[in-house]
Amino acid sequence: MRINHFWAVHQWLPVLLSMLRMLGELGRDGSRGLLGRILLTASPRTYYVVQYWESKEKLYAYATAPDAFHHRAWALVNRKEKAGKVRGHVGIWHETYVVPEGSYESVYGDMPAFGLAAAHGQVPLERRGRYAKDRFAYRSRREPEPGKTV
Repeated sequence: MRINHFWAVHQWLPVLLSMLRMLGELGRDGSRGLLGRILLTASPRTYYVVQYWESKEKLYAYATAPDAFHHRAWALVNRKEKAGKVRGHVGIWHETYVVPEGSYESVYGDMPAFGLAAAHGQVPLERRGRYAKDRFAYRSRREPEPGKTV
């Protein structure tokens, strides 16, 4: 979310509160597929949420579920836009990336689980490999038994 006009609190505050309400709803119902999230700020006017989902299918299912708050919030935005009541006081954006296992790396040193590790769990470096090529080759579902190879 980007606040385009600080003085238009009546426009951007509901957007901020809606996101918090959606995150609360998702936090109470783990079956929806949200594994974790991080609230961040890039500046006094730009705020965002990085979310980690079990699958894109679960993300899409939540986004379109008639019983979910997201559905009601977007219906309101669409009605305001059609009525010409969106004034450009607040900007929103959404980006989705599908990243298969083995196509990313997260390394944490001397800090608690954060980001992807907090959402999906950690694997000690010793189990994944000392070198990047070994860590990228690691697959959690295909871990060999000691003394065996895959």
